[in-house]
Amino acid sequence: MHHFEYKNKELYCESVPVRDIAAEVGTPFYLYSTATLTRHFKAFDEAFAMPHVTCFATKACSNIAILNLFAGLGGGADIVSGGELFRALKAGVDPRKIVYSGVGKSVEELRFGLESGILMFNIESVQELHALQKVAEDMGVSAPVSFRVNPDVDPKTHAYISTGLAKNKFGIPIQDALDVYVTAQKMQYIEVIGVSCHIGSQLTQISPFVESLQKVKIFIGRLAKAGIHISHLDLGGGLGIRYDSEDPPLPAAYAEAIKDEMEGLDCTLILEPGRVIVGNAGILVTKVLYTKQGGKKFVIVDAGMNDLARPSLYGAYHGIQPVVETEEGNEIADVVGPICETGDFLARGQEVPITQSGDLLAVMSSGAYGFSMASNYNSRPRVPEVLVDGDQFYVIRKRETYEDLIAGETIPSS
Repeated sequence: MHHFEYKNKELYCESVPVRDIAAEVGTPFYLYSTATLTRHFKAFDEAFAMPHVTCFATKACSNIAILNLFAGLGGGADIVSGGELFRALKAGVDPRKIVYSGVGKSVEELRFGLESGILMFNIESVQELHALQKVAEDMGVSAPVSFRVNPDVDPKTHAYISTGLAKNKFGIPIQDALDVYVTAQKMQYIEVIGVSCHIGSQLTQISPFVESLQKVKIFIGRLAKAGIHISHLDLGGGLGIRYDSEDPPLPAAYAEAIKDEMEGLDCTLILEPGRVIVGNAGILVTKVLYTKQGGKKFVIVDAGMNDLARPSLYGAYHGIQPVVETEEGNEIADVVGPICETGDFLARGQEVPITQSGDLLAVMSSGAYGFSMASNYNSRPRVPEVLVDGDQFYVIRKRETYEDLIAGETIPSS
């Protein structure tokens, strides 16, 4: 469910006409609904009737206003960079609810995490473990760690967002992980507190989650026999949403399946939802510049692959709806942007509204990995982000200017 609805043939976000926002901030822009973000966070978090922390996957949508909203609802943050840690802290996230994931943490980032007092680091290699031990020793502190184990489970999702197979770069093979835990347990400045497992994103079935948890549960039993007590179990995120015809499980069904498998485990559960909370809570609003008929029909809009990379990167589907409905009906067309790339498209061979220059379109389900993956390719300023709350809207990130594009650049003096 989301709060983007038509009233008298006009698209509203909660109680605000989308057309009114476009008139004030210009196009393109990202638009989020506070009511949807809140509802989705609560629906996920409250489904788990067991000790747990819901750490929002910051990479999905990292604006500090949205992170602050989740922090106010009791949420933490799953981060994968020093920049995301900086954002989470600026947004008011409790550092004791921050989990630091990612395969390539630098020494500086490890130090930043320790200085901030985060809940734990999800370590992904033996070399990273030794690097963290050295940083912690230099600082004279203890580093709380979990190891991300790779259970070799097929998440049945797009290859680029699959992370739990043996061929993926993430984590330590589960068959090798016991030796790593034993090594860590002996380190003076390392405190082993958890096990982490994240198998991928946009999962539309519960069975891969259950299969990976079953493997991790057996592994935790092996750790216990080796005298290593685990207090935190990080199951990652990955629950999918509906973009088109998908039928993903509801958070309540996911939670029930997890609850059954958690029997006998005395652990605080760490959950890292991202897309399932923000995906359908945001849209990208764009304006039609031109239309043309070649070998096919093209609708040329002012948003491009630099603004929303998912269609070009993953071949991802996003529904495209009119901001103001007309009697013109639909047609099959490619919706393309201004970027100088053939791969610059928001929709390809898709049924979309019949439009003319100046019409506004809403690219639906763009809240996750939309703005957070945006770039300045072709020297295009990044678009603003707008948050609606009831009958009010707020620009939570200003549109970049041309001056912003060259900030920090210099021409060497001769």
